[in-house]
Amino acid sequence: MKNEREPLLSTSDNSFDATNNEHQHLLARPDLRSSPENMIVDVGNDNDSLSQTASKEDPAYGSASDAYDPSMHRTLEHPTTNMDTMIHLLKGNIGTGILAMPDAFKNAGLYVGLFGTLLMGAICTHCMHMLVRCSHELCRRLQVPSLNFAEVCSRSFETGPIGLRRYSNLARTLVNMFLVITQLGFCCVYFVFVAANLKEVVAHYFFDLDTRVYLLLMLVPMVLLNLVKNLKFLTPVSLVAACLTVAGLACTFYFVLQDLPNTHTVKPFASWAQLPLYFGTAVYAFEGIGIVLPLENNMKTPEDFGGWTGVLNTGMVIVACLYTAVGFFGYLKYGEGVQGSITLNLPGDQFIAQLVRIMMALAIFFSYGLQFYVPISILNPSIKRRLHSEQAQLIGEYLLRVGLVVFTFLLAAMIPNLGAVISLVGAVSSSTLALIFPPLIEIITFWPDGLGKNYWVLWKDIAIMTFGICGFVFGTYTSVAQIINPDLH
Repeated sequence: MKNEREPLLSTSDNSFDATNNEHQHLLARPDLRSSPENMIVDVGNDNDSLSQTASKEDPAYGSASDAYDPSMHRTLEHPTTNMDTMIHLLKGNIGTGILAMPDAFKNAGLYVGLFGTLLMGAICTHCMHMLVRCSHELCRRLQVPSLNFAEVCSRSFETGPIGLRRYSNLARTLVNMFLVITQLGFCCVYFVFVAANLKEVVAHYFFDLDTRVYLLLMLVPMVLLNLVKNLKFLTPVSLVAACLTVAGLACTFYFVLQDLPNTHTVKPFASWAQLPLYFGTAVYAFEGIGIVLPLENNMKTPEDFGGWTGVLNTGMVIVACLYTAVGFFGYLKYGEGVQGSITLNLPGDQFIAQLVRIMMALAIFFSYGLQFYVPISILNPSIKRRLHSEQAQLIGEYLLRVGLVVFTFLLAAMIPNLGAVISLVGAVSSSTLALIFPPLIEIITFWPDGLGKNYWVLWKDIAIMTFGICGFVFGTYTSVAQIINPDLH
C-alpha cells in the first residue's frame, strides 16, 4: 500500500532538504475505491519530517499557514466522488453492531433506547466533525496535505501548549494502541458471531455442539484467509460479504416486522444497572471514527464532506435511523428474550431464517480479514525494524498474522458471550476513540484562543469527555461482571 501522506511542500521553503523536494509530485493518497473496504486506516508514517515543516515559532506560522489550503495540495490518482464516499461511510459503520442493537435496547428500555441511540449518534457524529476540523487546522499549520488519526493527535500535542509537547509520541502510541485493541476486539466479536450462528443452524438440522467446537473448526480457515497480504485479492470476498449483508438485513427486517406486539409489552426503561451495557453496545455500533479522515482525504470535493447537508451528516443520519429502527422493532418483537445478535432470534423452523444466519455468518467471516488489516499495518513495521533480511521480515509478518488470529480465537473461546463481548469492546476502546480523544484533541489544538466565547467549546468538550470516561469505567465494569457471571442482572 502506498504511503498516504507524502508531504507536498512548497519549493519556496529553503528549510527542506533535496529529498523532500524530490517527492513533491508523488501521490499524496491512494484511491479508496480500489480498496476492498473503507475500514482500512492508514496508521503509519514513521517519517518525522512533518515536525520540521512548521511550528508556532516560525515566521510563516501566521500568514502563510492561514493561506494554505490542504485540499489544494492533495494529488489523487483516483479521487472518490461524494457517492463513493457515502457508500464507504455506510459500509464502515454498518456491521455486527446493527444486529446487536435490539440487545442494547433491552438494556436501556424501549424509549430510553430510542432517544439514547439518536443522541449517541449525534454526539459521535459531532466528534467526527471535531476530528476533521482539527485535521484541517493542523494541516494548515504544518503545511501538509493530510494527516491520519494518530498523526492528528500527536501533531496537536506538538503544536499545542509547551508543557504538553513532550507527550506527542505518547499520544500517537495511545491512539494506535486503541486502534489495535478496537480492531482485534472486532475480530473477537466476528469469531463469536460466526460460531453462534453456525451453532444454531447445525443444532436445528443435525446435532448440538458447544460454541467452542465451531470456534476451533473456524481457526484453520481463518488463519489461511488472513495469510493473504494483498488487499486487492480480497476485493471479490468483500463484494460477496457486502451483498450477503444487504440480503441478510432485508430478510431480518421482514421477520422482525411481522406481528409486532403493543409497546406496553416491553419496558420503557430497563434499569440504571443495565445502562452501561447499553452504552457499550451503542458506542460499539457507532464507532466509525477511524475511517473519517481517510474518506475525507480521498474525496474529489472534500468541501462537501462537512456542513449540515454534507456527506458525513447525511450518511450518519442514515446509519442512526437504521440502528434505531433495528433496535426499536427488534426489542419490541422479541422483548426480554432478545439475544446478542437479532439473527439468533429468528424462527428456527423456517428455512429462510436459517439461510439468513448462514448468509450473515459468511458475510462476517469474509469481513474478518479487512478488520484484521489495521492491527497488522500498525504492528508489522515495528517487527520489520527488528529483522534485517527480507526473508526474516517475511517470516516475521506471517508469524505475526498467525499469532494474532490465534490470539483473537483464544479470547473468543474464553468469552463466548456475544452480547457481553460487544459491550466490552465498545466500552473499552470504542468509547476512547470516539468520545475521549476527539474532544481532547480539539482542546489542545485550539488552546487558548480558539475555544469560543466564555470558553464554551472547552466546557462542551469536557462534558463529552466526561460522558465517555463514565461510559468507559461503568461499561467496562458491568461488561466484565456479566462475562464472569452471565446470569447476573
